[in-house]
Amino acid sequence: MVTKTAITNSSNQSVSSSRKMTWKYHVFVSFRGEDTRNNFTDHLVGAFHRKGIVAFKDDIKLKKGEDISSDLLKAIEGSQILIVIFSRNYASSTWCLRELAKIAERKVLGQPVLPIFYDVSPSEVRKQSGDFEKAFTDHEDKFKENLEEVQRWRGALTQVANLSGFDLKDKPEYAAIEKIIKVVTSLLGDKFSPLGDDVVGMHSQVEELENLMKLDSDDDVRVVGISGMSGIGKTTLGKALYGRISNQFEACCYIDDVSKTYGGDGPVGVQKQLLCQTLEEENLQICNHYMASNLIRTRLCQIKSLVILDNVDQVEQLDKLAMKREWLGTGSRLVVISRDCHILREHGVDEVYQVELLDRSNALQLFCRKAFKSNDIVSGYTDLTNDVLKYARGLPLAIKVLGSFLYGRDVSEWRSALERLRENPMAGITDVLRISFDGLLETEKGIFLDIACFFDYKHETYVKKILDIRGFHPEIGLTVLQDKSFITCEKGYIRMHDLFKELGKSIVREKSPKEPRKWSRLWDYKDARKVMSENMETKNLEAVVLERYYFFKTNQLQEMSTLRADGLAQMNRLKFLILDDLNFSGSLNFLSSELGYLCWEKYPFTCLPSSFRPDKLVELILPHCNIRQLWKGTKPLRNLTHLDLSHSRNLIMMQSFLEIPNLEFLNLEGCIKLVQIDPSIGILRRLSTLNLKNCTNLVSIPNKIFGLSSLKSLNLSGCPNFCDPIGLLLPLVSLLSCLQHLDLSFCNLVQIPNAIGWLHCLETLNLRGNNFVTLPSIKELFKLRKLKLDHCKQLKYLPELPSKTVLPVRETYYIVG
Repeated sequence: MVTKTAITNSSNQSVSSSRKMTWKYHVFVSFRGEDTRNNFTDHLVGAFHRKGIVAFKDDIKLKKGEDISSDLLKAIEGSQILIVIFSRNYASSTWCLRELAKIAERKVLGQPVLPIFYDVSPSEVRKQSGDFEKAFTDHEDKFKENLEEVQRWRGALTQVANLSGFDLKDKPEYAAIEKIIKVVTSLLGDKFSPLGDDVVGMHSQVEELENLMKLDSDDDVRVVGISGMSGIGKTTLGKALYGRISNQFEACCYIDDVSKTYGGDGPVGVQKQLLCQTLEEENLQICNHYMASNLIRTRLCQIKSLVILDNVDQVEQLDKLAMKREWLGTGSRLVVISRDCHILREHGVDEVYQVELLDRSNALQLFCRKAFKSNDIVSGYTDLTNDVLKYARGLPLAIKVLGSFLYGRDVSEWRSALERLRENPMAGITDVLRISFDGLLETEKGIFLDIACFFDYKHETYVKKILDIRGFHPEIGLTVLQDKSFITCEKGYIRMHDLFKELGKSIVREKSPKEPRKWSRLWDYKDARKVMSENMETKNLEAVVLERYYFFKTNQLQEMSTLRADGLAQMNRLKFLILDDLNFSGSLNFLSSELGYLCWEKYPFTCLPSSFRPDKLVELILPHCNIRQLWKGTKPLRNLTHLDLSHSRNLIMMQSFLEIPNLEFLNLEGCIKLVQIDPSIGILRRLSTLNLKNCTNLVSIPNKIFGLSSLKSLNLSGCPNFCDPIGLLLPLVSLLSCLQHLDLSFCNLVQIPNAIGWLHCLETLNLRGNNFVTLPSIKELFKLRKLKLDHCKQLKYLPELPSKTVLPVRETYYIVG
């Protein structure tokens, strides 16, 4: 056999030079029918068919005649690779020689030509000796009037026979066909893929996948997973990979939709597809799961196979298929495509490849191909194209659907379509995304809808806190959503693709799109205003979040007007409420007793409604509010852990802490009218953070503060009016053994007690802006990492620092004077 190196080198340029050609066939096969029709040629074309290579075989496609037809000439011109099978009687056929003359012309123009010498030697064909010499003698006698054509045939024969090809004389056919298939698929390269214009931005990802698969090693079996959100191009990538590397394997299989096949025909249906493709037996008789598994174990273990399983959505599907590593032949590769990373990890894949969204350049190229049938934006459509790409945000499915929909439409139709998209995403997109959502458990659906409506680009800690209050078990729920590619976590922030957000909001609206009072969630100002103005019961409403930042992004700030406070009285099943600096009119007489989280920036009323029963309230966040006292009378809040009344300039007193015994966080910063703290604060055994910063009129803290055994952070900065600051500090420093952060800046302290050195857990100490002359020993504060002493103008003596072995100087900084 002649080496294939020369074939590849001589043909790569021709394939690349014809990139703009639209090929009808992968391969054209020229052969002498009576010599090879029912043996070698039939076997070769059958092998092409099994590999998905479209071959033109002229005795099937065309009727024979003395002159070759224009259809056959077009078939030669429309084939990527031209194959000539030289056999003993090839030259005796004028039909074959006319084909050969045309093939030689196409070779000059750059089309790859591959000669195969079946039962003759290459030298016999090149020298035109033996049967070939006899054939040409007959042709010269027959065509005495047209010897120029005979000479043209001789030239074509010499030209093609001198190309690198395959010498099969006295050699096994099966092995030769396998090698021919590999050369052909190699020549076809990336273009051997039925994906067309869809393969944009995928080439680098295919290369990364190839690297993960370690194709240069045949020592073991390797399993690779492909994952990503719906519509991101997992299937496209899998098919591109299959087309690119399948020629390197003895057997190949691509199962399009494992989930669908498994659901309809069970594991045997999937196994039958797998075996029929890999073993190339179309009528394989498989009666049961045991028989199929046994065939996989006994037959595939002998073959180097490529198996790609698309759309696997349950681990059980992989387990039942019996696709065990040890049952596959050495060098085999198994690729599993799934939206759920957890399935891939549980199955024990070697690597998981996360498919990426298209970058701006590739997204634009794909969209132009669909919307304009070119690689460039049509004049006048630039801004609209940018709007579409911003909406699709790199998701190939959305780009293709929108591009195809907008193709051939004028500018006004584009604008109208974009306006409609903002309210109702296209069904072709949401239908695909909805399949993923429908596969979630109810709790996970609730988390998905909350993030879609409220929490995209919110900090993970904040989101977990609220979801936990909602009873959604966020630790496992968020992990599931991340595994299934609904969300990502980037630098501590939850991110969700805009189209998933649109899907979530459309699901909330779907049953009553024009009646927001029937929805479970409200996030839009106009919808909330409508609900509150109607003042009708909202049986399903469980969450309302109205934030100025969202209204700014959606250009609703100028439309904002005053809301009716009494509209909240009809939301009796509300579980969490966030209102950010909105204007309200009327009075507030009722809040839902189901509330677990209440955050109301600039709460306008002087107290909470007397009818409010906050039994389930976990967090109460009312910064910059108008409250003087939380409520009149007593209200037990045994579930309340966080209370934030910061910058409430009219707050004059705090209720007894006996009502909130489980409080963990108390923020009263900037409550400038607050004079004292109720002595009952000492019962708060779980309180870890107490912020009294800039409570400028605070004159004392009860001595019972020493009961705060869990306190880790205490901020008394800017409280200069303590009657006895030293008396305050003495019990504080001696009993608050867990304290890690202490801020006493700008408190007019003239002395720091020695007992401060007993706070062995202290990590940060801020004493800025005080009037003490010396600082007592702090060398025993082994955990101290930050000490601030700037603006201490009287300070003249700096004590010995903690040991360098525990606290290296480079980890400590001082800002002195």
